[in-house]
Amino acid sequence: MSNSSNGSRSVRPAVASTVGNGDVELAVFEQGNPNGPTLVLVHGWPDTHQLWEHVVPRLAERFRVVSYDSRGAGRSTVPAAVSAYRLELIAQDLFAVIDAVSPAAPVHVLAHDWGSVESWEAVCEPDAGRRIASFTSISGPNLDHLGTWAREGFADPSPRRIRDRLTQALASAYTVLFQIPVLGPLPFRLGLDRLWPTFLRFFDGLDPALVPTAPTLRADMVNGLKLYRANIRPRLGAPRERRTDVPVQLILNANDRAVRPVGFQDTEKWAPDLRRRVIPAGHWSPISHAAEVARLTAEFVEDVLDREAVTDADAVES
Repeated sequence: MSNSSNGSRSVRPAVASTVGNGDVELAVFEQGNPNGPTLVLVHGWPDTHQLWEHVVPRLAERFRVVSYDSRGAGRSTVPAAVSAYRLELIAQDLFAVIDAVSPAAPVHVLAHDWGSVESWEAVCEPDAGRRIASFTSISGPNLDHLGTWAREGFADPSPRRIRDRLTQALASAYTVLFQIPVLGPLPFRLGLDRLWPTFLRFFDGLDPALVPTAPTLRADMVNGLKLYRANIRPRLGAPRERRTDVPVQLILNANDRAVRPVGFQDTEKWAPDLRRRVIPAGHWSPISHAAEVARLTAEFVEDVLDREAVTDADAVES
Protein backbone atom coordinates (compact mmCIF):
# COMPACT_ATOMS: atom_id res chain seq x y z
CA MET A 1 0.00 0.00 0.00
CA SER A 2 1.38 3.37 -0.99
CA ASN A 3 1.98 5.95 1.72
CA SER A 4 3.93 8.50 -0.31
CA SER A 5 1.46 11.37 -0.10
CA ASN A 6 2.95 14.19 1.95
CA GLY A 7 -0.49 15.54 2.89
CA SER A 8 -0.39 19.18 3.93
CA ARG A 9 3.35 19.26 4.45
CA SER A 10 5.16 21.98 2.59
CA VAL A 11 8.79 22.94 2.28
CA ARG A 12 10.49 25.99 0.88
CA PRO A 13 11.88 25.66 -2.65
CA ALA A 14 15.41 24.33 -2.81
CA VAL A 15 18.37 26.65 -2.94
CA ALA A 16 20.47 25.51 -5.90
CA SER A 17 24.24 25.66 -6.19
CA THR A 18 27.07 23.75 -7.85
CA VAL A 19 29.98 21.81 -6.40
CA GLY A 20 33.02 20.88 -8.44
CA ASN A 21 35.06 17.68 -8.40
CA GLY A 22 37.75 17.95 -11.05
CA ASP A 23 36.05 18.31 -14.43
CA VAL A 24 32.62 17.42 -13.01
CA GLU A 25 30.15 20.04 -11.81
CA LEU A 26 27.42 18.68 -9.54
CA ALA A 27 24.04 20.39 -9.18
CA VAL A 28 23.27 20.63 -5.45
CA PHE A 29 19.97 21.51 -3.79
CA GLU A 30 19.44 22.53 -0.15
CA GLN A 31 16.16 22.59 1.78
CA GLY A 32 14.89 22.29 5.31
CA ASN A 33 16.15 23.50 8.67
CA PRO A 34 19.46 25.34 8.22
CA ASN A 35 20.28 24.72 11.89
CA GLY A 36 19.50 21.01 11.88
CA PRO A 37 21.83 18.07 11.33
CA THR A 38 22.89 17.80 7.69
CA LEU A 39 21.38 14.90 5.77
CA VAL A 40 22.71 14.23 2.25
CA LEU A 41 20.43 12.33 -0.14
CA VAL A 42 21.90 10.33 -3.05
CA HIS A 43 19.67 9.04 -5.86
CA GLY A 44 20.15 6.08 -8.19
CA TRP A 45 19.41 5.13 -11.80
CA PRO A 46 17.64 6.59 -13.75
CA ASP A 47 16.59 9.22 -11.23
CA THR A 48 17.74 12.68 -10.26
CA HIS A 49 17.49 14.50 -6.93
CA GLN A 50 13.74 14.68 -7.67
CA LEU A 51 13.46 11.06 -6.51
CA TRP A 52 13.27 12.41 -2.95
CA GLU A 53 10.43 14.89 -3.46
CA HIS A 54 8.03 12.83 -1.32
CA VAL A 55 10.65 12.23 1.40
CA VAL A 56 12.11 15.72 1.83
CA PRO A 57 8.95 17.35 3.24
CA ARG A 58 8.91 14.76 6.01
CA LEU A 59 12.50 15.53 7.01
CA ALA A 60 12.78 19.25 6.37
CA GLU A 61 11.52 20.46 9.76
CA ARG A 62 14.24 18.60 11.66
CA PHE A 63 17.09 18.35 9.16
CA ARG A 64 19.09 20.44 6.78
CA VAL A 65 18.45 18.35 3.67
CA VAL A 66 20.96 18.38 0.81
CA SER A 67 20.39 16.45 -2.42
CA TYR A 68 22.28 16.49 -5.68
CA ASP A 69 22.24 15.17 -9.23
CA SER A 70 24.91 12.52 -9.63
CA ARG A 71 27.36 12.79 -12.52
CA GLY A 72 25.64 11.80 -15.75
CA ALA A 73 22.19 12.83 -14.49
CA GLY A 74 19.95 15.87 -14.34
CA ARG A 75 21.75 19.19 -14.26
CA SER A 76 25.19 17.77 -13.45
CA THR A 77 28.05 17.17 -15.84
CA VAL A 78 27.69 14.19 -18.18
CA PRO A 79 31.11 12.61 -18.80
CA ALA A 80 31.39 10.77 -22.12
CA ALA A 81 33.81 8.01 -21.14
CA VAL A 82 32.61 4.84 -19.42
CA SER A 83 35.70 4.97 -17.22
CA ALA A 84 34.47 8.27 -15.73
CA TYR A 85 31.66 6.34 -14.00
CA ARG A 86 33.90 4.13 -11.85
CA LEU A 87 32.75 3.94 -8.26
CA GLU A 88 35.95 5.38 -6.82
CA LEU A 89 35.40 8.56 -8.84
CA ILE A 90 31.72 8.86 -7.96
CA ALA A 91 32.50 8.35 -4.27
CA GLN A 92 34.74 11.39 -4.56
CA ASP A 93 31.74 13.32 -5.87
CA LEU A 94 29.91 12.54 -2.63
CA PHE A 95 32.90 13.62 -0.59
CA ALA A 96 33.13 16.84 -2.60
CA VAL A 97 29.49 17.64 -1.83
CA ILE A 98 30.00 16.83 1.87
CA ASP A 99 33.10 19.01 2.08
CA ALA A 100 31.26 21.88 0.42
CA VAL A 101 28.06 21.80 2.46
CA SER A 102 29.45 20.72 5.85
CA PRO A 103 33.21 21.25 6.06
CA ALA A 104 33.28 21.31 9.86
CA ALA A 105 31.13 18.31 10.77
CA PRO A 106 30.28 14.87 9.36
CA VAL A 107 26.91 14.43 7.67
CA HIS A 108 24.31 11.69 7.60
CA VAL A 109 23.70 9.98 4.25
CA LEU A 110 20.51 8.44 2.85
CA ALA A 111 20.90 6.72 -0.51
CA HIS A 112 18.93 4.56 -2.93
CA ASP A 113 19.84 2.12 -5.72
CA TRP A 114 23.10 3.17 -7.45
CA GLY A 115 23.29 6.09 -5.03
CA SER A 116 23.57 3.50 -2.28
CA VAL A 117 26.18 1.50 -4.23
CA GLU A 118 28.19 4.71 -4.62
CA SER A 119 27.76 5.62 -0.96
CA TRP A 120 28.93 2.17 0.13
CA GLU A 121 32.10 2.85 -1.85
CA ALA A 122 32.57 6.10 0.05
CA VAL A 123 31.68 4.82 3.51
CA CYS A 124 34.25 2.00 3.20
CA GLU A 125 37.08 4.41 2.48
CA PRO A 126 39.66 4.88 5.25
CA ASP A 127 38.70 7.67 7.65
CA ALA A 128 35.20 7.91 6.14
CA GLY A 129 33.82 8.55 9.62
CA ARG A 130 35.39 11.98 9.58
CA ARG A 131 32.89 12.97 6.87
CA ILE A 132 29.99 10.51 7.26
CA ALA A 133 28.32 10.09 10.66
CA SER A 134 25.75 7.52 9.53
CA PHE A 135 24.58 5.83 6.36
CA THR A 136 21.06 4.62 5.56
CA SER A 137 21.08 2.34 2.51
CA ILE A 138 18.08 1.38 0.39
CA SER A 139 18.17 -1.13 -2.48
CA GLY A 140 21.85 -0.81 -3.25
CA PRO A 141 24.56 -3.23 -2.10
CA ASN A 142 28.26 -2.81 -1.74
CA LEU A 143 29.31 -4.65 -4.90
CA ASP A 144 32.42 -6.07 -3.22
CA HIS A 145 30.29 -7.47 -0.39
CA LEU A 146 27.79 -8.89 -2.89
CA GLY A 147 30.55 -10.48 -4.96
CA THR A 148 32.13 -12.08 -1.89
CA TRP A 149 28.75 -13.34 -0.66
CA ALA A 150 28.03 -14.92 -4.05
CA ARG A 151 31.45 -16.59 -4.34
CA GLU A 152 31.41 -17.96 -0.78
CA GLY A 153 27.96 -19.45 -1.30
CA PHE A 154 29.03 -21.42 -4.35
CA ALA A 155 32.40 -22.38 -2.80
CA ASP A 156 30.67 -23.97 0.19
CA PRO A 157 27.28 -24.88 -1.24
CA SER A 158 24.10 -25.99 0.44
CA PRO A 159 20.59 -26.06 -1.04
CA ARG A 160 19.66 -22.87 0.80
CA ARG A 161 22.87 -21.06 -0.14
CA ILE A 162 22.49 -21.97 -3.81
CA ARG A 163 18.82 -20.97 -3.79
CA ASP A 164 19.59 -17.58 -2.26
CA ARG A 165 22.36 -16.85 -4.78
CA LEU A 166 20.21 -17.90 -7.71
CA THR A 167 17.36 -15.74 -6.42
CA GLN A 168 19.56 -12.64 -6.56
CA ALA A 169 21.18 -13.68 -9.84
CA LEU A 170 17.78 -13.98 -11.53
CA ALA A 171 16.70 -10.62 -10.10
CA SER A 172 19.88 -9.04 -11.48
CA ALA A 173 19.69 -10.63 -14.94
CA TYR A 174 18.71 -7.32 -16.52
CA THR A 175 22.15 -5.92 -15.65
CA VAL A 176 23.69 -8.21 -18.28
CA LEU A 177 21.60 -6.53 -20.97
CA PHE A 178 22.44 -3.09 -19.60
CA GLN A 179 26.16 -3.75 -20.11
CA ILE A 180 25.85 -4.45 -23.86
CA PRO A 181 26.96 -1.17 -25.50
CA VAL A 182 24.41 -0.92 -28.35
CA LEU A 183 21.62 -3.22 -27.27
CA GLY A 184 21.44 -2.01 -23.66
CA PRO A 185 20.57 1.63 -24.41
CA LEU A 186 18.24 0.78 -27.32
CA PRO A 187 14.90 0.69 -25.43
CA PHE A 188 15.69 4.04 -23.83
CA ARG A 189 16.75 5.66 -27.08
CA LEU A 190 13.49 4.46 -28.59
CA GLY A 191 11.40 6.29 -26.03
CA LEU A 192 10.93 4.18 -22.88
CA ASP A 193 11.21 7.44 -20.95
CA ARG A 194 7.72 8.40 -22.18
CA LEU A 195 6.33 5.20 -20.63
CA TRP A 196 8.42 5.25 -17.46
CA PRO A 197 5.66 6.07 -14.91
CA THR A 198 3.44 3.41 -16.54
CA PHE A 199 6.29 0.90 -16.46
CA LEU A 200 6.80 1.54 -12.75
CA ARG A 201 3.12 0.88 -12.15
CA PHE A 202 3.64 -2.54 -13.74
CA PHE A 203 7.05 -3.22 -12.15
CA ASP A 204 6.55 -1.75 -8.68
CA GLY A 205 2.82 -1.07 -8.32
CA LEU A 206 3.39 2.69 -8.20
CA ASP A 207 0.78 5.31 -8.92
CA PRO A 208 2.16 6.93 -12.11
CA ALA A 209 1.05 10.34 -10.84
CA LEU A 210 3.57 10.06 -7.99
CA VAL A 211 6.57 9.26 -10.17
CA PRO A 212 8.86 12.29 -10.61
CA THR A 213 10.30 12.50 -14.12
CA ALA A 214 13.08 14.94 -14.92
CA PRO A 215 13.18 16.59 -18.35
CA THR A 216 16.53 14.87 -18.82
CA LEU A 217 15.10 11.37 -18.19
CA ARG A 218 15.90 9.86 -21.59
CA ALA A 219 19.50 11.06 -21.47
CA ASP A 220 19.78 10.00 -17.82
CA MET A 221 18.64 6.50 -18.71
CA VAL A 222 21.23 6.13 -21.47
CA ASN A 223 24.11 7.81 -19.66
CA GLY A 224 23.44 5.95 -16.43
CA LEU A 225 24.01 2.60 -18.11
CA LYS A 226 27.71 3.44 -18.02
CA LEU A 227 27.55 2.75 -14.28
CA TYR A 228 26.79 -0.88 -15.05
CA ARG A 229 29.51 -1.17 -17.70
CA ALA A 230 32.15 0.48 -15.53
CA ASN A 231 31.53 -1.41 -12.30
CA ILE A 232 29.52 -4.64 -12.36
CA ARG A 233 32.07 -7.08 -13.77
CA PRO A 234 35.17 -5.60 -12.10
CA ARG A 235 33.56 -5.54 -8.64
CA LEU A 236 31.64 -8.83 -8.73
CA GLY A 237 34.44 -10.65 -10.55
CA ALA A 238 37.24 -9.58 -8.22
CA PRO A 239 35.73 -8.31 -4.96
CA ARG A 240 37.91 -6.42 -2.53
CA GLU A 241 37.93 -6.52 1.28
CA ARG A 242 35.87 -3.45 2.18
CA ARG A 243 34.89 -2.59 5.76
CA THR A 244 33.43 0.35 7.61
CA ASP A 245 32.98 1.41 11.23
CA VAL A 246 30.36 4.00 10.26
CA PRO A 247 26.89 3.17 11.66
CA VAL A 248 24.83 1.68 8.83
CA GLN A 249 21.10 1.14 8.52
CA LEU A 250 19.71 -1.19 5.86
CA ILE A 251 16.14 -0.42 4.83
CA LEU A 252 15.25 -3.69 3.12
CA ASN A 253 12.37 -3.63 0.66
CA ALA A 254 10.66 -7.01 1.12
CA ASN A 255 9.12 -6.96 -2.37
CA ASP A 256 12.11 -5.55 -4.25
CA ARG A 257 12.32 -7.35 -7.60
CA ALA A 258 15.78 -6.01 -8.46
CA VAL A 259 17.72 -6.12 -5.17
CA ARG A 260 16.62 -9.05 -3.03
CA PRO A 261 17.09 -8.86 0.76
CA VAL A 262 18.99 -12.19 0.70
CA GLY A 263 21.99 -10.38 -0.78
CA PHE A 264 22.56 -8.59 2.53
CA GLN A 265 22.80 -11.72 4.68
CA ASP A 266 26.47 -11.21 5.54
CA THR A 267 26.64 -7.42 5.76
CA GLU A 268 27.52 -7.51 9.48
CA LYS A 269 30.89 -9.00 8.49
CA TRP A 270 31.91 -5.71 6.92
CA ALA A 271 29.69 -3.21 8.76
CA PRO A 272 29.46 -4.41 12.38
CA ASP A 273 27.52 -1.34 13.57
CA LEU A 274 24.46 -2.37 11.58
CA ARG A 275 20.70 -1.99 11.91
CA ARG A 276 18.18 -3.75 9.67
CA ARG A 277 14.64 -2.58 9.00
CA VAL A 278 12.25 -4.36 6.62
CA ILE A 279 9.34 -2.56 4.96
CA PRO A 280 6.63 -4.00 2.65
CA ALA A 281 7.81 -2.11 -0.40
CA GLY A 282 9.14 -2.68 -3.89
CA HIS A 283 12.30 -1.17 -5.34
CA TRP A 284 11.22 2.48 -5.45
CA SER A 285 10.28 2.79 -1.79
CA PRO A 286 11.28 6.50 -1.62
CA ILE A 287 8.23 7.03 -3.81
CA SER A 288 5.82 4.36 -2.60
CA HIS A 289 6.73 4.39 1.11
CA ALA A 290 8.12 7.87 1.64
CA ALA A 291 6.73 8.18 5.15
CA GLU A 292 8.39 4.98 6.34
CA VAL A 293 11.69 5.84 4.66
CA ALA A 294 11.70 9.29 6.29
CA ARG A 295 10.69 7.95 9.70
CA LEU A 296 13.28 5.18 9.79
CA THR A 297 16.01 7.52 8.59
CA ALA A 298 15.16 10.17 11.17
CA GLU A 299 15.01 7.60 13.98
CA PHE A 300 18.38 6.16 13.01
CA VAL A 301 20.05 9.55 12.81
CA GLU A 302 18.61 10.55 16.18
CA ASP A 303 19.89 7.32 17.74
CA VAL A 304 23.37 7.96 16.32
CA LEU A 305 23.30 11.53 17.62
CA ASP A 306 22.21 10.31 21.06
CA ARG A 307 25.08 7.82 21.14
CA GLU A 308 27.54 10.53 20.17
CA ALA A 309 26.20 12.78 22.94
CA VAL A 310 26.68 10.03 25.55
CA THR A 311 30.19 9.36 24.28
CA ASP A 312 31.06 13.06 24.43
CA ALA A 313 29.65 13.31 27.96
CA ASP A 314 31.65 10.29 29.11
CA ALA A 315 34.80 11.79 27.60
CA VAL A 316 34.26 15.06 29.50
CA GLU A 317 33.70 13.21 32.79
CA SER A 318 36.83 11.15 32.36
